[in-house]
This record gives sequence, structure tokens and C-alpha cells, in this order.
Amino acid sequence: MSEVSIRPALITAVLPDSIAAEIGFEIGDRLVSINGQRPRDLIDYQFLCADEVLALEVLDTAGKPHQVEIEKDYDEDLGLEFESALFDGLMQCNNRCPFCFIDQQPPGMRQTLYLKDDDYRLSFLYGSYLTLTNVSQREWDRIEQMRLSPLFVSVHATEPDIRSQLLKNPRAGQLLEQLHWFQERRLQIHAQVVLCPGINDREHLTRTLLDLFEFHQDDVPAVASVAVVPVGLTRFRPSEDELIPVSREKAQEVIAQVQDLQAKFRQQVGSTFAWLADEWFLLAHQELPPESHYEDYPQLGNGVGSIRQFLKQFQSAARKLPTQLAQPRRLTWVVGNAVEQAFQPILDRFNQVQGLEVSMVAIASQYWGQTMTVTGLLTGQDILHALEGRELGDAILLPSLMLKHNDTCFLDDMTVADLSQQLQTPMLIVGDVEHLIETVMGEG
Repeated sequence: MSEVSIRPALITAVLPDSIAAEIGFEIGDRLVSINGQRPRDLIDYQFLCADEVLALEVLDTAGKPHQVEIEKDYDEDLGLEFESALFDGLMQCNNRCPFCFIDQQPPGMRQTLYLKDDDYRLSFLYGSYLTLTNVSQREWDRIEQMRLSPLFVSVHATEPDIRSQLLKNPRAGQLLEQLHWFQERRLQIHAQVVLCPGINDREHLTRTLLDLFEFHQDDVPAVASVAVVPVGLTRFRPSEDELIPVSREKAQEVIAQVQDLQAKFRQQVGSTFAWLADEWFLLAHQELPPESHYEDYPQLGNGVGSIRQFLKQFQSAARKLPTQLAQPRRLTWVVGNAVEQAFQPILDRFNQVQGLEVSMVAIASQYWGQTMTVTGLLTGQDILHALEGRELGDAILLPSLMLKHNDTCFLDDMTVADLSQQLQTPMLIVGDVEHLIETVMGEG
């Protein structure tokens, strides 16, 4: 990528009491170069800023150029945040996976919902999954030189024909060669397998997990962990696709199949290595594994152990709940119906507090056309349809994972303010366990 395509990086925050604040950086300034080099992305920025002496080229909010010289401790952060982690644009996906959630959305939504990223830099920085099908030799060299590890890779299948069928891309069949590349350079990936019944299940799933396990047994495992995730389908998916939803019986079959392999992996290396997403157990109507099963939660971003971790954190934090409230309080807690049973102990514990009444409304998404829905996929329309005409109490508790990051927009573009107005009830957005408890108690 040529330097002319690298845009100056727009500064969106200057942290208080930082070097940047002391110098006088402002929101809206743009960073052009560091020691004569134009950073492509946040990775370059962090690498270049590690020096003790920096010469920065900056454009102020009026577009006027400035030269800024800084002396600092090695690795000391400047205190700048940027509009995007990528200053030279997003690497787009070149696959046509039939299960891609981007293609299972209705037309006419905000443009950002249709961006298909397949960018190794976002994988390294934030743990997003990529397929490796669009990585040029220049980028492979950069991954090696900068030791960008671990990356998070959507594998789905190790058999070349099955993976190419799933990704609709002949380059997808090069995966095993790419895994050898990571192995030879002592770099790591975390893998995911989106299981599509009738395509990459049964003997193909076993083959995939055994192949990946071969790359786990070095002192620096090339494949550090694997998550097996059920395919998620919506009513907007292309009618000609070959996908079928995961049934309760299929979920039970996959759990039994993977648990047999997990036992073998633990016997050989002392680690489960390949984990099942929580959703499998919800679909199968089975108990989740115990908290100890998840080791150090290597696949938390794929929903592996997230419910157990949430319950454990709640159990610890709930010790500070009072026996009663000074003022009575009635709340409605909205969740996806996939977690209804799992979160029942939390609901019961809240309602042990005298003067507090929390009602759970567990919703399946009509918008997406699903019978079982995780909380993060609920839309404003789903919540409106489920809550209209109900007695909602003093406020509605909305998990923040329903909303666009750092925004108050649902996936269907309805805003929290719109929903609150239509239901004539205040909305309380809740994040982690501590925030949930504080908000329920009226302290958030």
C-alpha cells in the first residue's frame, strides 16, 4: 500500500495528564508521521512511539502543519486515541461464506453494518476473526517481522475441499500450509469452527479438530485453542443457500462428539484444547460444564464459558447486596431467551432483597426470525414488541452488548431514546456484573 493512501490519523481523545495533553494536543488534530514514517495503523503507531525521542508531524484542526518534538521514557504512552485503529483503510473480506452474518441482514441499514472486515491487524489488536485468504506476501512478512501473535483464525474445516466450499474461495484450501508457516516461526493462532450441519460436521469435524491438535503439541503451540460454534441463521439469509439450523438433537450429537475428543486431548496434553460455545448446551437443553472446565478462558470471545464466568462473578459481587432497600424499586430485565434458565439464579438472588422486584423478560428475536436468541442479537423492535402493554416498573435494564459499541443504537438502528419514548419507561444500560448490581440498587 502506498504512502499516499495512508490518511493522517484523526485524534478523537487526549487523555488527561498525559504527555499529549501537556503538549497541547486537541481533539480533531491529525497525526501525519512519527520520526519521518507515516504509521499505517495502531500497530505502527505503538511501535514507532516506543522510542525515547520522537519527532511528530501534526496537522491542527485548521489543517495547519506543526512539528512536535518529544523526549520521554521508553514505552511511555503519549495518551492519544484515534478515530480508527487503521489509518490506511480496512482490508475487506474476499470470501462468500453462506453463514456470514453480514449477508444475513436486511437492506437499508447503516453502512457500517455491511462492512466485511478480514483484517489481520484487527485480529491482533482486538481478537476479531479472519480467514487468511486475502493476506499478501507483504503482509505475511510484516506478521513475521513484527511478531503479530496470536491471531484469531476462522478455520471451519481443515480439509481443503470442505473449507473452499464453505468460504466459496479456492484460496481457502491453503490453510494447512498456513498453519505450518505459523508453526515454523513459533507464532500462534486461536481457531474457531462455525459448524454447519451437513457440511463440516460429523467425520469432518473430527478430522478438523484432530488436524488442529497436531499443531498444538509443540512447546509453542501454533494452534493455542479451538472453539466450536453453532451456525447462526436469520430469516434474511439468501434463499438459495445450503444451510440448515442446528436442532436440539444436532446440538446433543455435537456435544457428545466433541466431549469424547476433549477427553483424549486432556489425556495427551493436560488441556481440553477444543471448547464448545455455551450456545451448544443452551440449544441441547443441557447443563453447562463446571467453571473449572474452562481453564484460563482462552475462547471467551466466542462465548466459551462466558455464562459460567458471569455467574461466578455475580456470586462473588452479590455478597454486598443489602437485605432490603430504603425505597421500593421495580425493574424489568431484558435478555435473550437463550440465557433464561442460566440466569434464573441471578434473578432469584435479586428478588431476595426486600423492597426490590426484578422481572426477567426473555425474548426470541422476531426481527431475525429465530426461536432461540442470544442477548447481543436482540433489536429495539424485538424489545418493543415484547414489552408493549406490560407493567414495566420504574425502569428497564438493557445489557450493553445489545448496542453498537460506544453508542445507543440497536442492530436495527432504533435508538435507546426512541425505545424509551415509545414504552414511556426509562432505560438503564448495564455492562459487567458490578455495573449490573450497582444499577439494580439505584447506584449506577
